[in-house]
Amino acid sequence: MCVVGVRTLWRTVGDGEFFCPDCGGDRNYRRRTGRRRIVVLGLPLLPRGPVAPVVECAACAARFGTEVLDHPTTTRFSAMLRDAVHTVALAVLAAGGTEATAVRQVAVGAVRAAGFADCDEDQLLALIEALAADTGRLPGAATGERDGLDPCGTALAIELHEALEPLAPHLAPTGREAILLQGARIAVADGPYRPAERAVLETVGRALMICPDDTARLLAATRAAF
Repeated sequence: MCVVGVRTLWRTVGDGEFFCPDCGGDRNYRRRTGRRRIVVLGLPLLPRGPVAPVVECAACAARFGTEVLDHPTTTRFSAMLRDAVHTVALAVLAAGGTEATAVRQVAVGAVRAAGFADCDEDQLLALIEALAADTGRLPGAATGERDGLDPCGTALAIELHEALEPLAPHLAPTGREAILLQGARIAVADGPYRPAERAVLETVGRALMICPDDTARLLAATRAAF
């Protein structure tokens, strides 16, 4: 039996759900704080100060630093990815117009594949109309071109950054490129990129942490493929 030693006394201060790296899936966790004490004959006596808080998996009991909570759960990640594709599709449609049937069909296909199985053209058109009413103008609209405003539109650029920037660090490079390519395919479904469409796609690239040269390369390859 150890006569003298150091023991950490843990206290649970919160709980929730997280992605456990050891389990490889979503699990419940306990957020715990601890204080070290010198133990004599099994009795905790003298305090030795606090230890860094930890996140403890309720399934495997593994402990991690609190930064593990920055990683989205599988459920949250799926929702973020679905919303990102939906936002990009809306942005490209708003920039290039919805007159061409091919454009609408490609956009609906991308949104459905991302997880909105019930999406149809009417829903996308209604959302674009609501966006136009909310911002007062659409990217590439006559007022924006006349006034020399950012063709991506301030409100739309904010939407893209809010949807894409939190997701980008958790995607592999191919995953980030796949989202950009989905937007590019919508844009070229009716012909060459319009200036406003290209501006939107460049914003998408920046928000996804894709370098400008790679964005230009991907956009050119997509255009050549059509």
